[in-house]
Formats: sequence, structure tokens, C-alpha cells
Amino acid sequence: MFKLPLNKANEASCMSTRTILIVDDEAAIREVLVTALEMAGYRTIEAANAQDAHSLVVDQKPDLILLDWMMPQVSGVELARRLKRDPLTAEIPIIMLTAKGEEDHKISGLEAGADDYITKPFSPRELVARLKAVLRRSTPAGIEAPIEVNGLKLDPNSHRVTTLDAELTMGPTEFRLLQYFMSHAERAYTRGQLLDQVWGGNVYVDERTVDVHIRRLRKALGDEHKLLIQTVRGTGYRFSTKVNETDNT
Repeated sequence: MFKLPLNKANEASCMSTRTILIVDDEAAIREVLVTALEMAGYRTIEAANAQDAHSLVVDQKPDLILLDWMMPQVSGVELARRLKRDPLTAEIPIIMLTAKGEEDHKISGLEAGADDYITKPFSPRELVARLKAVLRRSTPAGIEAPIEVNGLKLDPNSHRVTTLDAELTMGPTEFRLLQYFMSHAERAYTRGQLLDQVWGGNVYVDERTVDVHIRRLRKALGDEHKLLIQTVRGTGYRFSTKVNETDNT
């Protein structure tokens, strides 16, 4: 069904930290897609049915979903409708994969919320090109660009946090937490909101888990930048360069 193109050297320049969820009940197709996307530099996760896919979407918040139309029990189109109705998942772009080439099926997929529609068989090279185009259209300006505040720089592409003279060491959760804070500066968030946005809505942990990771993040930032993570009494936390009158410990 597919030809695997792809010259690794040519694709090296396409490295990305984006996560793609592949939803297809045929393991052989998932394997081909995983190989093509990982060679193009993407991280992949897989689901064989709509139920597992929905759990992964809520939990891991992939950057894009490759969704097969024909699946047992719950079809890809129905899953797309469910995801687009939920505010937590509505903004995740979807590319429908299907052997159905008729115009009415394409229209049905697009009306369900799909951002693009690819008919099997197709080449992985075409798929990667279409995927990149959808990601470009759906990514808010600046989301992949490095963010710098008061000498603290976070680079989403290299997954590094640096100050003017050093690279900081922190865990993946602290990195995601800092990235969310720096991308949404001057806004106060409750612990529940941070759990939804950083951990994912399908993670059932106590809200005090946020406090533990805030402490770790402040420690990783060091004395010079830890005061950027501010406690908002009665609410939660915010990232701000303004002087905070509350205790940051």
C-alpha cells in the first residue's frame, strides 16, 4: 500500500519535537506510518481504536492526529466530532486517512472537523508534506520560537533552558510547566487549570502535585529567576516580572 521513501540524511533537517497520534486498527499501517514520521523527526504514539485514542489525546495532547476513517465500534469521523466538541481537544488538528475517495466522504470528514483528508494509498513523503502544512496552519505564531524573559531563555526545539551563562537542568514536567508559564505570562492559574494544561485532563493526581513541581522548578531556576514563578494567594500561581507582594517559598 505504501512505499517507504525517505532518505534519513535528507530528513535530518526536519527534526521536530512534535508528537503525532496515529489512530488505525491495522497494525501494519501504523508501523509504516511510525517509521515514516520518526524518520522525519516526529515523536509518535499509537492507538488501535477510538477509545484508546481519546484517552491518549486527553492525556498527552498530541500536536496532530492521523485518524483512520474506518474503525470498529466508533469510526474515525465520530471520534473527530467528539474531539472537536470538547474545548480541551478542539484545537488539535486532524488529518483523516481513508480508502474512501468519494467526494461526499471527503465532505463528511471535513465537516466533522478534519483539517485535511488523504486517500489511501499515498506515499509517506506526501503524508509528511501535508502534515507539515497542517501544523504550520494550526500553530499560533511564536509557539515554536525561543522565549526569553529577563535573561532566562527557553527553546522548545532543542528542549533547553539557559541563562546568560549556563544551561539549567530540569525534568520534563518542570520544562512543560515553565514553557506554559512563559507562554502565558502575567496570568494567574489555579492548580486545577495547570493540571489540565500541563499534565493533561486524563491524569488523576492530587492538585498538590503542582506545588511539588513548582518547588522543583524554582530550585532549578536558581535564586536569580525563581521569583518569576509567583504564588497568588487563594488562587494558584503565575509567571510575572512584576514585583510580587506574596511569599514565593
